[in-house]
Amino acid sequence: MTQFDPSRTESLSRMTAFLPKASKTYAGGRNYDNGPGLHTKSVSVLSPYIRHRLITEEDVLTAVLGRHTLSSAEKYVQEVFWRTYWKGWLQLRPSVWEMYRAGLKARLDDVATQGGLRRDWEAACKGETGIDAFDHWARELVDTGYLHNHARMWFASIWIFTLRLPWELGADFFMRHLLDGDPASNTLSWRWVGGLQTKGKTYLARPENIAKYTEGRFNPKGLAGFAAPLDGPDHPPRTAPPEPAIWDTKRPSALLLTSEDLSPSFLFDQGLSPLTTATWHDAEHVSPLAPAPHLGAFKQGTLDDVTSRWGDRLGPVTACADASEIAAWAAQTNAGQIVSPFAPTGPTATMFAELKPLLAAQNQELVTPLRRYDALCWPHATHGFFKFKEKIPKLIGQLKGLQVA
Repeated sequence: MTQFDPSRTESLSRMTAFLPKASKTYAGGRNYDNGPGLHTKSVSVLSPYIRHRLITEEDVLTAVLGRHTLSSAEKYVQEVFWRTYWKGWLQLRPSVWEMYRAGLKARLDDVATQGGLRRDWEAACKGETGIDAFDHWARELVDTGYLHNHARMWFASIWIFTLRLPWELGADFFMRHLLDGDPASNTLSWRWVGGLQTKGKTYLARPENIAKYTEGRFNPKGLAGFAAPLDGPDHPPRTAPPEPAIWDTKRPSALLLTSEDLSPSFLFDQGLSPLTTATWHDAEHVSPLAPAPHLGAFKQGTLDDVTSRWGDRLGPVTACADASEIAAWAAQTNAGQIVSPFAPTGPTATMFAELKPLLAAQNQELVTPLRRYDALCWPHATHGFFKFKEKIPKLIGQLKGLQVA
């Protein structure tokens, strides 16, 4: 696993290399899966870094709009906001994540008891289905931790409609391997392909489409010719967007860095001066099954990078494995509050929910400041992306340093 160096330096280098391509090259080539090692021909491949906020959405938008007009780079700007939209949508409906996790547990129970399902699931995960394109993507994902976005859609469609495998098992396969695996983007994209996210609307992988956008590398046979929407419950009612945390920057504080957000400068800019710092990543919590080794290695690498870059601001640094270890670390500090960037719905938010009562028993508080970017964007994720998309020019105008040309 050498394709993705887990450092901010690497993310900035990749962003700089991509900037000239962010308008016409991206718009014209973004749907083409050029294959391993060639993805940067037309897409940025920045998602593993944005996912962990080694480089933030604002960093990317500022760089792109500093070089291109919004109209010329519209497709790429929209792609950046897609991830933001998915996070906001799930944050307003967190029970969708819980439904997915419950469904995954049930499907894994089925795997344990149904020999045929286990055989077919294992063949799909190993890339041994006999469908050349699908098998290639399964192996590419396992080998590199990355897939082109169009390949993800084709893969999910074939998994659901041709192989007739439960979508939750496919979403879990992605989460165990993708370096950019995100609870919102991954879960909701699989739901969209299956017809659960936009009721009745499915995505069907077609051989001619695959052949066109892989430039003839693949032309799979035997794919499903019809995609009936999966059955599932209606979307739950929306919840209120998270409120920005009110915290006392003068109060003795410790910092908790997680793999959700590894650009802590916004906290330092608000006056945080931690006595000490703990780190935690979610690799062991993205799935009931063991994650791919490269996933934990990448996440740990991102934590090592941020603690190295900000070493003079963090105090002593302690790596923790779970909520109880974090609470034990906190008990040894003189901090009344543990500050950590807000964690949207997913494994880190679940860990925070476990941690809060443990800290409260020690007369300590977990404070989770919300980035202004998220606070501005997430409340607009109330309906489909196209309504959200209409807000992008206004959102860009509200974000400091971003100008619409």
